[in-house]
Amino acid sequence: MAENQQEELEIQETTSVQEEEVDIDAMFGVGADSIMLPEEEKKKTVFSNNIVDTSFIDRPEPEQTTSSEESKEELPKTEVEVEAEIDELNTLISEEETNVNKGGRPKLDKSGLLDLANKMIEEGSLIPFDDDKPLEEYTAQDYRELFEANFQERENKVRESTPQEFFKALPQELQIAAKYVADGGTDLKGLFKTLSHVEEVVELDPTNENDQAQIARQYLQATRFGTSEEIEEQITEWEDLDKLETKASQFKPKLDKMQESIIAQRLSDQENRKKQQEQAAQVYMEDVYNTLATGELDGVKLDRKIQSMLYSGLVQPNYPSMSGKPTNLLGHLLEKYQFVEPNHSLIAEALWLLQDPKGYKEKIKSLGSKETTEETVRSLKTQESRKLSSSVQEVEEPKKQKRKTISRGPSNMFKRF
Repeated sequence: MAENQQEELEIQETTSVQEEEVDIDAMFGVGADSIMLPEEEKKKTVFSNNIVDTSFIDRPEPEQTTSSEESKEELPKTEVEVEAEIDELNTLISEEETNVNKGGRPKLDKSGLLDLANKMIEEGSLIPFDDDKPLEEYTAQDYRELFEANFQERENKVRESTPQEFFKALPQELQIAAKYVADGGTDLKGLFKTLSHVEEVVELDPTNENDQAQIARQYLQATRFGTSEEIEEQITEWEDLDKLETKASQFKPKLDKMQESIIAQRLSDQENRKKQQEQAAQVYMEDVYNTLATGELDGVKLDRKIQSMLYSGLVQPNYPSMSGKPTNLLGHLLEKYQFVEPNHSLIAEALWLLQDPKGYKEKIKSLGSKETTEETVRSLKTQESRKLSSSVQEVEEPKKQKRKTISRGPSNMFKRF
């Protein structure tokens, strides 16, 4: 049986190690309390192999045009000269612009600026503009812009190189963590747990009797050799045959490679998640734009101002959220009316619209129709009332009978008194 298991093991060594995916969380339930503790003796670890891809922060180093001694002696002196010239330029240009010359100050001498600029360009400490304008034709304003542009360029290079230098100075464990975080990873506890376990495995010594069984056990578990009982039986058999040290020495380099692949896989997974998130964000922005570009929402016309507000409110994370991460206007308003300025009636209405947009809109339409109907009924009743009042007057007027009268006639002269 031992021979059959040995054959199976050799087959697994050439296939399973490369093909099986390792369940990190299931295998490595170890704390990370000791990962950053200093070692008394410098040992080679998994981090010494530089498995971290630092291209996300690497930038080409600026070309060195002078030796270190020249940089220490000549460059600072040149910068002082340039700063003094710029101060002088600022003063003289201001006086020329305002036509004020205080204390008989001499007018601007451009020959000194020309000599200084030519000297710095030859040294490589000054980069000329790309407009092909000869320095002899430069105005005082041109010289000032040239010096200031070079100062700004130098400051930009310092800002760019500082993160790279800082990153390279970090221990390899923190370089891995920095790469993970830069790609949007948030499970630092899980990452350091994995790094801690990997480091512990790499430090196992196949010549140490106490480590030999652990090396064999870790390797057999990673290659899915069998159940825990079968693995322990195999280790016991190698111990009885005095082969455990040989097997541990065979397994250790392969086990180290597997630990490296675990970290590399974790970083790769996070990088892929970042790319997926970026793609999803791009699709989201395009969908929002295409939705609003039509100029209407469900038949409601939108003007430019409303379109702009809706687009920026949905795609631009301009507001801080309670979690500390930036959010868009939609998230900001939801938090505002839930917690900051509670308006749960408004929130409930928004929830109703989001959960059942068709039902909500129909209800609003029916409410509008009801109001319209009531207004129409009131209008009809008013008009009917007016008509009735008018008709009553028309009917009653004929009933009024004109009192009968007779003609007075000529007076009777014979009327007796």
